[in-house]
Parts: sequence; C-alpha cells; structure tokens
Amino acid sequence: MTAFICATCGTQHAPSATPPARCAICEDPRQWVPAGGQAWTTMEALSRRHAIGWREVAPGLLGLGVFPDFAIGQRALLVRTPQGNVLWDCVALLDPATVALVKALGGLKAIAVSHPHFYTSMVEWARAFDCPVLLHEADRAWVMRPDPAIRFWSGEAQEVLPGLTLHRLGGHFAGGTILHRAEGPGAILTGDIASVTPDRRHISFMWSFPNWVPLPAAEVARIGAALEALEFDAIYGGWWDRVMASGGKAAARDSVARYIRALAGPEPLAP
Repeated sequence: MTAFICATCGTQHAPSATPPARCAICEDPRQWVPAGGQAWTTMEALSRRHAIGWREVAPGLLGLGVFPDFAIGQRALLVRTPQGNVLWDCVALLDPATVALVKALGGLKAIAVSHPHFYTSMVEWARAFDCPVLLHEADRAWVMRPDPAIRFWSGEAQEVLPGLTLHRLGGHFAGGTILHRAEGPGAILTGDIASVTPDRRHISFMWSFPNWVPLPAAEVARIGAALEALEFDAIYGGWWDRVMASGGKAAARDSVARYIRALAGPEPLAP
C-alpha cells in the first residue's frame, strides 16, 4: 500500500494498492486536471528528483520549499517562538535531511495549513514530528488522507501558541485561514488566502487563481474587515518572492478598496 501523491496539486492520498482513479482536489473547479490526464508519484520517487531548500525569510521565520518546483510550487514557513516551532502550510516532500534539521531546531509543536491546496503531505510531517495538524472544520471534506493527527478547529480564531493565532478568512475556501504573528509590529502569514501580488505592493483574493474566478465584492469586504481588526505590518504570502516586509496594513486596506472598485467599475483603478 502506497500513499500516492498527485503530481498536479501535490496532495498525498490515503494508502492504496494502485494510484487513485481521480484527485478530487484537482477536479474541483478551483484547480485543474492536465490535458494529459491525472498523474501520480510517490514520496520515494519525489525524493530522487527533488530536495527541500531553506532560506531565512525574517528573524524567527525560515522558509522551506521543494527544488526544483513541484506541483503548485508554494513554500512553507517554519515559525520559531520561545514556546516552540510551528510549521505554517506544507510541502509534498519530506526527506531525512529535513527531518534531522527540524528536530535539531527543536521539532514542531504543531502544523497549521491555510487551505486544501497546501495540505500536501501533512500527515507524513505530523507523524515524523509527533505533532497535530490544525485545519478549519469547514474544509474537512477536502482531507484526502484522514489521520488521527488531524485536529479540526471551528469558529473564527484559534490560538496555536502564545502570540500565534489562526484566523479564518474564507474566500478561496470556506475554511481559508491565515496565521497572525503578534511579535513586534505584527505579521500575517497568508498563503494565497490573501495573496501578495507580484508587485509586492498589494494583496488580492480569488475563488480560483488558475481559472481566474474572482470573489464577490461582499466577500472581499468581509475579509477586509477581518484584516482591519488585526495589527500587522508585514505580510508573508505563499511563495518565495511574495513578501511585503512593511506597510502591509495600509496595503491590505488599499487592496480591498481597489478590488471592490474594480468589480463595481467603470472608473479607472489607478493613474
């Protein structure tokens, strides 16, 4: 029995004798199935062609991602605190070098994942570090590999460790979550629930990014109100270059207003 990994989205599925017939994550209209059909790999095969690379993103914040890029290509963040480490979002690969490195850094107190596209091999990570995976219950149906390590939380906020709190924003998925880091001027870790744009001066929101389906204005306004209630300066998106080191609170406010203006039209959005 093998826990096969979808080559398109990176989601690891429950162990089976043969590759699954379908990937429900990819068949959902927020994602996509390649023209050539569904393809599968395994952790062993992935580790032969890829490795995990690390980079310091900010003090107490280490980025890790799969090189060369695999599936959606996101990077995760290891958040270090005096109370322990939390892995924010996840990647499909887990290799022995990464296990050794994370254990040398103190292991993991918890894993928290923003939304189903980044669930990837979260169960492998949880088992390696004997820690829980925190997911919002609204996205329970998208768990492709159930496991006792997965713990569903409900409501709008959930503390992970002192100074680290999950907030449900919804939007991209009903349980779409960000992680607020209260230390210093504050930061939010957003994956693509509130995605830092390539110009690194704005954030944006979509129901489907690859299929270019926006969110309704009322939903974006609700998300904007939730962000307004948080204190933060930096925004860390889901990819290496999607980081707003400062000015994030004002940028979020302006981005929400711009998005709603774009949906309403027809005035120009910017000079």
